Amino acid sequence: MDSSTITSLSRGSFSSSVEDSSESEVNLTLSDRLKVFKTSNFDPDAYVTSKCQTMNEKEIRHLCSYLVELKKASAEEMRKSVYANYGAFIRTSREISDLEGQLLSMRNLLSTQAALVHGLSEGVHIDSLSTGPEDSAGEDILYENKELSNIENWLVEFLDTLEVLLSERRVDEALAALDEGESMAKEAKERQTLSQTILLSLETTITEQRQKLADQLAETTCQPSTRGVELRSAVLALKKLGDGPRAHTLLLNSHKQKLHGNMQSLRPSNASYGAAYTASLSQIVFSTIAQAASDSLAVFGEEPAYTSELVTWAVKQTEAFALILKRHVLASSASVGGLRVAAECVHICLAHCSLLEARGLSLSPVLLRLFRPLIEQALNDNLKRIEQSCAALAAADDWVLTCLPAGTRLASSTSLSSVNLSQPKLSSSAHRFNSMVQEFLEDVCLLDTLQLDVSTLEGVLQVFNSYVNLLINALPSSMDNEEDTEVYANKIVRMAETEAQQIALLANASLLADELLPRAAMKLLPLQQTNRMDEPPRRGSDRQSRLPEQREWKRRLQRSVDRLRDSFCRHHALELIFLDDGDTSINAQMYMYMDDNTDEPEWFPSPIFQVLFAKLTRMASIATDMFVGRERFATVLLMRLTETVILWLSEDQSFWEDIEEGPKPLGPLGLQQLYLDMEFVILFASQGRYLSRNLHQVIKNIIGRAIDSVAATGMDPYSVLPEDDWFAEVAQIAIKVLTGKANFGNVDRDVTSPTASISATSVFSHGSN
Repeated sequence: MDSSTITSLSRGSFSSSVEDSSESEVNLTLSDRLKVFKTSNFDPDAYVTSKCQTMNEKEIRHLCSYLVELKKASAEEMRKSVYANYGAFIRTSREISDLEGQLLSMRNLLSTQAALVHGLSEGVHIDSLSTGPEDSAGEDILYENKELSNIENWLVEFLDTLEVLLSERRVDEALAALDEGESMAKEAKERQTLSQTILLSLETTITEQRQKLADQLAETTCQPSTRGVELRSAVLALKKLGDGPRAHTLLLNSHKQKLHGNMQSLRPSNASYGAAYTASLSQIVFSTIAQAASDSLAVFGEEPAYTSELVTWAVKQTEAFALILKRHVLASSASVGGLRVAAECVHICLAHCSLLEARGLSLSPVLLRLFRPLIEQALNDNLKRIEQSCAALAAADDWVLTCLPAGTRLASSTSLSSVNLSQPKLSSSAHRFNSMVQEFLEDVCLLDTLQLDVSTLEGVLQVFNSYVNLLINALPSSMDNEEDTEVYANKIVRMAETEAQQIALLANASLLADELLPRAAMKLLPLQQTNRMDEPPRRGSDRQSRLPEQREWKRRLQRSVDRLRDSFCRHHALELIFLDDGDTSINAQMYMYMDDNTDEPEWFPSPIFQVLFAKLTRMASIATDMFVGRERFATVLLMRLTETVILWLSEDQSFWEDIEEGPKPLGPLGLQQLYLDMEFVILFASQGRYLSRNLHQVIKNIIGRAIDSVAATGMDPYSVLPEDDWFAEVAQIAIKVLTGKANFGNVDRDVTSPTASISATSVFSHGSN
């Protein structure tokens, strides 16, 4: 554990009960802080009690959770370190094994030479003692010859028996015979019952026969027909002969040979590569690795050297399998954006691979490391395909909202009860976008082990932004934007000519961002974050907003929709304000020159605000049908459009320069007309429930600024303005007239108020000069 980990442990998220002691230890060096753990009398229970005695249950649970997280992180770091150093460890182990074998051979050689020297010296000693009495020497020689004759007979019989056992491949009996020969040689050497020459001959014979048996066993393990019990028996016998490293390597090579043979027999034609081929190949590879692990454990146990060699061998076989799968399946699927095939193949491989974890073989990181680049490529290609497909449909989209065509597959987890208890109504390109994203996220769900949630959601967001850009480009005003024209020069988008078509653009984007995409993204949440089967169903919006990442992602979707809404409002505001000849439909002159007329005007809102009211009324009616269940979005849309027009008037410098500094000051009639126009906007926005605080404040600022400009001329503006009730009454009558609900036959009105005799010509001609 490095110093940063220790520091984080000492400064971690402990409760306030141990903060004082933690602060006192912060200034100590790392070695000083670790001294308490290095003492021989360190008591863990007493240490924890001293640190946690003032902590409550919640704080202790929090500390336990933190320690468990740290333990998992440490285990994962240890696993990565082990994998990173396996190659060097195996090379060192093999070099040590080779060195041990060389030392053993050297020892045997030295023993042989020592025995030879000892035999020669013994012969010389016997010759020097031959000066004794002739009868005694004759008896010794006779006894020795008799003893040598018995040993030679046993040795000849032993060699014949061993030869027969080896030729008949009776391994167990041959091993027993070799053990018997070694025991006799050892006993004879200890008791000195054999001469050095005979003893040396016996040891040499045993060594040669042992090597011959080892070669036979090695040859047996290399035969393709050697399987199961026979293979394990041969390897075990080779291990008993003292050549364990070679036996283990031969065991793994035998399984590798069988694996390659099975893989060659499975190789299909190019047309049949896919999930079925992947499942069969994965079954062969990982079942072979599992069998090799079982054989290794049965013969060699859990000795670290053999276990490490097994893991290294398994990693190499897994890498070879992954390369085959990449070349024949994943690469071709990823190149055409076939995420479904690639996802299924990876899911199958990881499922088989996970079965080996019970045997202590965690090969999933190997597969993930090799598969991740291709899967990420497939993700990107699939997102590009969604973008291109939707762009192609947008070129022919009539921007009419319809339900999903009959027979079209819906995502299994999609529920739109909060929308209209029915299928969503979208245009053709939006339907295509929704279905492709649904299928895309379903495919990604198969790759949960790769942890692609963040990159997947980011990709979906980018594709949605691209689709929103297409919708913005479908607005007529976007053709005047040079930047958009350059970006989308290679994409043809059908224009949304009518207001209904333009509002349909907003309906597409808002339904996708508010409901469909967040619901689809719920598939990427881990199982513990989703509802249990025994829980009552919750609204999608409740589940979608539980995680901060989900909320932030949804906010980013909303910002894309806001861009489209702002472009929509800007288009209609400019269409309302600017005329075809470049002039504006609202200017200071329409108010300032009202005082030049001698006749009392027929009070009615100015034409631009009549048109604004009519446009908003039409849009409200269209939005009511399109935004079923999402009335708030329609309200915000009308609010933003009204604000856009009024804000333009509030910030138009030329308008206010003419009002405040122009050659002709604003008169009482012009002030009254401007006041009426603003009260008219307040009234119909309030009745339509889209009067925001910001809009109300901006209107009051406009009225106050106009009053100040009149007061600057020395006139008392309040002396010429009627009561507030008058403006509200005239504005209400105007709304009834414009909506066709006016009825003044039995009402006696003042001459300055609109009457039943007001004609459409007089109403819409006022203020047009």
